[in-house]
Amino acid sequence: MSERVALVTGSTSGIGAAIARRLARDGYIVALHSRSSVDVGRAMASELKGASYHQADLGDEIAARDLVDSVLKQHGRLDVLVNNAGLSIRIPHTDLRAATPALWRQMLDVNLIAPFVLVAEAESALRKSAASGRPASIVNIGTHAGSRPKGSSIPYAASKAALHHVTKLLALALGPDIRVNAVAPGLVETPMTANWPDMLETWKTKSPMKRPAKPEDIADLVAALVANDYVTGEIVIVDGGLNLT
Repeated sequence: MSERVALVTGSTSGIGAAIARRLARDGYIVALHSRSSVDVGRAMASELKGASYHQADLGDEIAARDLVDSVLKQHGRLDVLVNNAGLSIRIPHTDLRAATPALWRQMLDVNLIAPFVLVAEAESALRKSAASGRPASIVNIGTHAGSRPKGSSIPYAASKAALHHVTKLLALALGPDIRVNAVAPGLVETPMTANWPDMLETWKTKSPMKRPAKPEDIADLVAALVANDYVTGEIVIVDGGLNLT
């Protein structure tokens, strides 16, 4: 019960899995989460010391609220919340009719409202964690498209831009007990982005680092924000310098 606990949403693949593994190496007990990959989540939990797995569809408000309760029942405390789970659907920005209201609502539910619900549900436990002498930490995973007119679709970029602003508002509202920051990746090498050859080419040719990020690059920065007890309200763009071009 004295070990620090981190809940990482969407943590059975890609960026989320890398974050979970990194925080586990840093000594955290990790609560893993996914919407559907239950077997993978359970297998990961068996590999990481003290870890647990929790299934929830974050598009469902009740399920999102129950997720925090499930973690607290399992571990008795919560010190870190990483809102990594998200939804991205590729829609050309010029195809306005394809970005239907239903898709807007779906992406807002998962990318913006669910993280806010999780923060609200976790606030009490995170403040209790801060009483032990260190502020608790929330890290939201946004996107460089939340800061620039880019992204897989307009609804996706807009939902993440809103998450960036909510990050700053929450940092003001919850400090000093709880720090709130966001990491805003550009393209990251994951199974999903493997099918985006045009974007891969952009990062390989136009970014100063000449490559997309690896999930571990993002996990390292998340771990650094979790470890630092002073930084709050920051949106850190991690795109290999593409924003400079």
